[in-house]
Amino acid sequence: MRDLITIAEAARRAKSIVARLGATEKQRGLYAIADTLMQNTPAILAANQLDIAAAQENGQNAGLIDRLTLTESRIADIAEGCRQVAALPDPIGEVLWQHTRPNGLRIGLRRVPMGVVGMIYEARPNVTVDAAALCFKAGSACILRGGKEAFHSSKCLADLMRQALTACELPADAINLVEDTSRESATQMMRLNGYLDVLIPRGGAGLIRSVVENATVPVIETGTGNCHIYVDAQADLDMAARILENAKCQRISVCNAAESLLVHKDVAETFLPLAAKVLAPHGVILHGCPRTMEILGDSVLPATETDYAKEYLGYEISVKIADTLEDAIEHINRYNTGHSECIVTESYSAAQQFTDEVDAAAVYVNASTRFTDGFAFGFGAEIGISTQKLHARGPMGLEALTAQKYVIFGNGQVR
Repeated sequence: MRDLITIAEAARRAKSIVARLGATEKQRGLYAIADTLMQNTPAILAANQLDIAAAQENGQNAGLIDRLTLTESRIADIAEGCRQVAALPDPIGEVLWQHTRPNGLRIGLRRVPMGVVGMIYEARPNVTVDAAALCFKAGSACILRGGKEAFHSSKCLADLMRQALTACELPADAINLVEDTSRESATQMMRLNGYLDVLIPRGGAGLIRSVVENATVPVIETGTGNCHIYVDAQADLDMAARILENAKCQRISVCNAAESLLVHKDVAETFLPLAAKVLAPHGVILHGCPRTMEILGDSVLPATETDYAKEYLGYEISVKIADTLEDAIEHINRYNTGHSECIVTESYSAAQQFTDEVDAAAVYVNASTRFTDGFAFGFGAEIGISTQKLHARGPMGLEALTAQKYVIFGNGQVR
């Protein structure tokens, strides 16, 4: 097992090689990774079963086990993500703009690789591949440090990707996995100044807070998802029920799942029983305001401030009746995490006000929040959902993993 400094030095050496690779070479490497993953699906599933068994033995919750679990279908999706990234236009070298100054200087702004990108993440083995593929396509080397819950899966995936690059005579050290999953290794990685150009945490609120508070290297903050569905007075209620069920129940363990339902008072008596009906087969527990409890009865638990601010990542949801659209927007902006928010409405003016005033990375009109995803947005994959406002916001694809460089041509100008 390589120690972290050895890994960091290897990544730093590899970054200049990766940065010089052409679009065709990077594409060849990514297609090779996709093919290798598909060819070794049984080995990946076997490694994943070791992680699942350990998680079950340790009493981990259903949400974590779902995030951890790989299936043939999920592996195929991961491989397809690699192929989509491979097929995307290469961002490196793109000239964003260029102009000539009165003194004759030609000044241009160009996309360049980040260098070495670090990732600290939890029980999400798919991130191992998504992050590696995006970094490689963006001309950077990566250092990946996953959680202990997904160790066997992540190691198998990283080993296969390195094998694929080696077979293509491309630098295997473009992709590096930290096998030490102790807290000490995470802390050391947060302070790899001189090696890491940027560090991206991806996981729960505790992990993200720890990285933001303790890192001395630059950090791009990805966020938790307290996502809301707001059903407006002029909503198609059948559509709203379908969107709610999908956003809450299609996959409970992900950051773009809905965690809170807001309903305009004018449609609450009609919609709330419909909402309860679509959520009941999934066993969703409702935490509601007093008026919600009046309509739905004792099956609803009283909602607290903690409930309205909580990312459940499970079969629970907070519910509140809003008197006006403005009340709903105020509630969302108070409790949300800046991730994804949805309004269901047939009113153009309500949709416009919601999209203008809700502070979030992604704002939906009449569609499930589950689409906030690099794959769904056509990015091939994502390295995370940024909920901050500097550099990148929302699903982070290739462009978010590049830096910029000014290139200036002159003919002897002095100042």
